[in-house]
Amino acid sequence: MKAIYGLYSSPVEAQRAVDSLRRAGIQDREITILSSEPLEEYEFAQRDRDSYMTWIAGLGGLIGMTTGYLLTSVTQKLWAINTGGMPIVTNWTNLIVIFELTMLGGVFASVITLLITARIPGRAVVPYDPEISDGKILIGVANPRQDLISSLEKALRAAESCDIRSLP
Repeated sequence: MKAIYGLYSSPVEAQRAVDSLRRAGIQDREITILSSEPLEEYEFAQRDRDSYMTWIAGLGGLIGMTTGYLLTSVTQKLWAINTGGMPIVTNWTNLIVIFELTMLGGVFASVITLLITARIPGRAVVPYDPEISDGKILIGVANPRQDLISSLEKALRAAESCDIRSLP
């Protein structure tokens, strides 16, 4: 993997570097940002914040609840038994199965959504530097085009104190 990146001491400098990379024509999905602490109050940390996971988990729960209801009610209706005038399908006794399948659907939907949105099965290799664990913030671009390397270095030097590095 070839990469060019800068190490920044403060989030303000890192934000300037991200802004200058965007002005240089680099798309957000191509910019790598790594930090040892969450920096939620800065704009560069907000790009992956939106997620449909709660709606997908709710839909998975609804599918599980419907499956649980249909499983219990259809099974009870297909089993020909004399109940002495009482209802064949009683939801109070079926609530345990319905609840468990509702939770199972919600959990499965959440886990699958997490794996897809985190791109865990095919996660790309990103540059890393040990100074990140000492409080530095890494802003860089993995596998840059050869014609963009000089403009990337210029964009990454937009901050006052920056240490530009590259991986061969």
